[in-house]
Amino acid sequence: METLPHPTELVPEIETQWQPPEPERIAESISSSFISESKKSEHVETANIEADQDLLQRQYELSQLDHTSRTNWVKIKKLTVCGVAFLNDAYDMFAINIVAMILGFVYYNDATGDAQNTVPKKWDTLVKTAVQIGCLLGQLVMGRLGDKVGRTTVYAASLMIAIITTVASAFSSSMPRGFNVFIVLFIWRLILGFGIGGDYPLTAAIVSEYSSVHNRGKLMAAVFAFQGFGNVLAPIVAIIVTACFSQSISRDVLYLDYVWRIIIGVGCIPGVATLYWRLTMTESERFQRIDDMPASLHTVASESEKLLTAPETETAQTIDTPAVNPDNAENERIEHVVAPEPRRNRRPKTFGEYFGEWRHLKVLLGTSIAWFALDVAFYGINLNSSIVIGAIGFAGDIHVDQPAHFIIFNCLGGVIINLLGSVPGYWITVFTIERLGRKKIQLMGFAVLTVLYLILGFGYHQILDKSSGAFIFIFGLAQLFQNFGPNVTTFVLPGEVFPTRFRSTAHGISAASGKLGAIVAQAGFLQLTDIGGHGAWINHLLQVFALFMLVGFLVTFWIPETKGKSLEEICDENEEYIYDPI
Repeated sequence: METLPHPTELVPEIETQWQPPEPERIAESISSSFISESKKSEHVETANIEADQDLLQRQYELSQLDHTSRTNWVKIKKLTVCGVAFLNDAYDMFAINIVAMILGFVYYNDATGDAQNTVPKKWDTLVKTAVQIGCLLGQLVMGRLGDKVGRTTVYAASLMIAIITTVASAFSSSMPRGFNVFIVLFIWRLILGFGIGGDYPLTAAIVSEYSSVHNRGKLMAAVFAFQGFGNVLAPIVAIIVTACFSQSISRDVLYLDYVWRIIIGVGCIPGVATLYWRLTMTESERFQRIDDMPASLHTVASESEKLLTAPETETAQTIDTPAVNPDNAENERIEHVVAPEPRRNRRPKTFGEYFGEWRHLKVLLGTSIAWFALDVAFYGINLNSSIVIGAIGFAGDIHVDQPAHFIIFNCLGGVIINLLGSVPGYWITVFTIERLGRKKIQLMGFAVLTVLYLILGFGYHQILDKSSGAFIFIFGLAQLFQNFGPNVTTFVLPGEVFPTRFRSTAHGISAASGKLGAIVAQAGFLQLTDIGGHGAWINHLLQVFALFMLVGFLVTFWIPETKGKSLEEICDENEEYIYDPI
C-alpha cells in the first residue's frame, strides 16, 4: 500500500503565505485556544493548529498595520481633527464656570445681601451639571452606535449636534411665562453634552485603530492633551471679551449679557472649522474588517477533504483499499486523514457573552471605577475653580469690586492654575507614556493624589494661614499629577484593552462612569461646601477626594498593561468567538 503524506504536507502553502513575526508566542496562543482539553494525537493537534488559517491570516495582516503605519497627511489630518475636538469639548465644559459667575451679575445685580451678584445654588448646580448629564447619555448611546453604525458617521453627527446646541445656548433667554434663562440654558447644554459625549469613545477608537504599536499611547495622549488648551482658552477668551466691554460694563452692568453669550458662542468656531474633515473621514481598516472572515472552520486542510470526496481519482482509490490490520500504526495515521473531526461554526460572542466572563468583566469594571473615582475629584475642583481661586486670594470681593475687574481677576487666576500644573501634566504624559507604560503612570498618579489630597484636606487651614504660596504649590502639584496620571490614562486604556467589536461601546461605558463621578461631585459633595460658613467644608471635601483616589489606585490592578502590544495581542481575538459543532 502506498504511504499517505502527513496532513501538514498537504497544505505547504501555509508556511509560505504566512510567517508570524513571533512564532512561539502566537503558536502557544493558538494551541491553547483551539485544541481541546482532551488528549489528541500529534497529527490531530497539528491539523487543528493549521486549520484556522483564515483567523491567523487576518491577525497577521492586522498586526502588519502596527509595523507599516507611517505618519502622513491623512493621519496628521485625523489627529488634528480629534485634537481640536477635545479642545472644543473642554472649552464648552469649563466655560460654564465663568458664565455662571457672569450670570450672577446680569440676573441678580439687584438682589440684597449675600445674594447680590450670585446665582442661587440650585440654578448654579443645574447649569453646571447639564453637560455632564448629557455627556453620560451621549457616551453610552454614541459609543454603542459607533460599534454598530460606524465610528466616522457617528463622529460627524456628534459634532453637528454640538455646533447647533452651542449656538442655541448662546441665545438662551427667559420667557415671559414659562422657563427662565437657567432652565433654557440647561436644556440646550444637556443636548450639547450629548454631542460632546460621543467624542470620547469615538475619538479613542479612531486614534487607537489608526496608530501603530510604537506610538499609539503617545498619539492618544496627545489628542486628549488638547483638553488642557481648552481649559486655558476659556478664561483667556473671557478676559479678552470682558476687557472689550469693560467701559460699557462700568456704566451698565447689563452689558455683561453680551459677554457671556459671546463666550459660549465662540465655542462653536473650532467645530465649524473641522466639520468638513469629520464628514469626509474614513473608517479604519480594523473596523472595516471585523466581519470579513468565513463563518465556518475546517479542522483538516481543504486538500485532505478533496481526497475523501473524489473516489474516482487514483489517490482516493488508494485510500479505499481492503481492510488493514487495526493494530498497524500506519492505519492510525490514515484514520486521522480519512476521518477528520466535524466542521465547526465560528460565531462572534455578544456583548453580554463576552463581558459575562469575569476575566473580561473585571477589566471593564477597572476602567469604569477608576474613571469614576478620578472625576469625582477632577470635576469637583475644576468646575468650581472660583472656590479654590478664592481660597488662594485671587477671587477679589464680589460685592465691592467692579464687575469687569472681578471677572478678569478670577479668569486670570484660572489661567495661572492651569499653566502651573494642568497643561504641563498632559504633555509630560505624552512624552513618557510609551516609556513608562499606561498602568504605571495611572498607579503613580492615583498614589500621589491620595497623599496630596490628604495633606490639603487635613492641613487646609494651617497651610493657608501660614503661606498661600505653599497652598498654591501643593494644589499645583495635584493638578500636575491629575494629568501626569489618571486623567489621561483613564482615557487611553479603554481605547486599547477591549476588542474592536466592542471598543467604542466599552469605552463609552467607562467614560460615562467618569461623568457619573462628575455629577456626584457637583450635585452631591459640593453642595456641602458651605456647611458651617462660606467654603468652610472644603477641607473635608479634599479628604473625601483622597479616599476616591485610593479606590482608583486599587482597581487599576484589574487592568492589563498595554505598552508595546498590538491591539490584537492585548485583547486576543480568539476570545471574541464561540465555536460550535455543526
